[in-house]
Amino acid sequence: MTPTLFGLDRLLAEPALRRPLAGRRVALLAHPASVTATLQHALDALAALPDLRLTAAFGPQHGLRGDKQDNMMESPDYRDPVHGIPVFSLYGEVRRPTAAMLDTFDVLLVDLQDLGCRIYTFITTLRYVLEAAAARGQSVWVLDRPNPAGRPVEGTLLRPGWESFVGAGPLPMRHGLTMGELAHWFVGTLQLDVDLQVIDMLGWQPDAAPGHGWPLNERAWINPSPNAPNLSMARCYAGTVMLEGTTLSEGRGTTRPLELFGAPDLDARALLAEMQALAPAWLAGCRPRECWFEPTFHKHAGQLCSGLQFHVEDGAYAHHAFRPWRLQALAFKALRRLRPDYPLWRDFPYEYEFDRLAIDLINGSPLLREWVDDPAAEPGDLDALAAADEAAWLESSAPYRRYP
Repeated sequence: MTPTLFGLDRLLAEPALRRPLAGRRVALLAHPASVTATLQHALDALAALPDLRLTAAFGPQHGLRGDKQDNMMESPDYRDPVHGIPVFSLYGEVRRPTAAMLDTFDVLLVDLQDLGCRIYTFITTLRYVLEAAAARGQSVWVLDRPNPAGRPVEGTLLRPGWESFVGAGPLPMRHGLTMGELAHWFVGTLQLDVDLQVIDMLGWQPDAAPGHGWPLNERAWINPSPNAPNLSMARCYAGTVMLEGTTLSEGRGTTRPLELFGAPDLDARALLAEMQALAPAWLAGCRPRECWFEPTFHKHAGQLCSGLQFHVEDGAYAHHAFRPWRLQALAFKALRRLRPDYPLWRDFPYEYEFDRLAIDLINGSPLLREWVDDPAAEPGDLDALAAADEAAWLESSAPYRRYP
């Protein structure tokens, strides 16, 4: 089988690809998962090239090399101790690059591993740097990487007026595109006049088992953020990320974050039975398991929680049948039916937003919350809303897909 070559590996291996960078000041936007096939960080690998002049680096949320464990913890600017170049944080005092930051380069290389989910903030950072480059006549090169969640799409589209740092545009929760494809989608939908180049992957087969998007057994998994420890999390994330807008633990403070959820006052067995009674088809493609866990930090720290874990790594996993957004929505609906007064929605400042509920920001509209809270709303109602949006997205995003 031909190995998958990521954009970074191709840029390093093919001098012809780098030729347009000669004589130009180059910056890198990267994070801890920005590594070569031999696990060298992109910054070190690019700095070692004699024909490339690196003048700056940028880090998104959680930092260039990884420095913040929890969500919504800002990172400072600093000078790289090895290469002596400034490293600017795009998740600190600013989230958009400033004029002074933009003055440090001519071409920005973007090498970010995504999880295939709208809420993952690297997508928004990609949009912001494309807009900044367009305004200044600068170039952006995206070194493409796999979407580990693969090609399936799921969820309602973000509604107008609901844009935020966790909602870069009218995407569904699970978008099915790579960062290179998303870059072209942003340029097309925002009508940006920017010099965008994408270094495509070679050999990426998003429908090939067992990875279904990730070249399993071929490439090491490096956490793109601290609570993204494995492929299972990436598969579940488009659903379990909604837990951030609730009082339920999403497993932060455990070794399996965003694959499980629970709370000290939850009856997981009754919850699962109610989910199976309400919409059994929404549990397809995975094995849900009743479990107990005690977070060491974050929500319910030090308390024994009753919960469910979604297993997506054994023989029961069915990539195109598994629908994590519906699955997690079903859990909320079942809990609301069992305990109508349960304090489910968490009201707190979320990703620089103070006047809108986190669950609504995460979903890009109040539609999901209103469906959960409406006693008369049935699974078919949410399914109809989402199915129409999913079909529209599949059609509108098709021209931007770069891989067979």
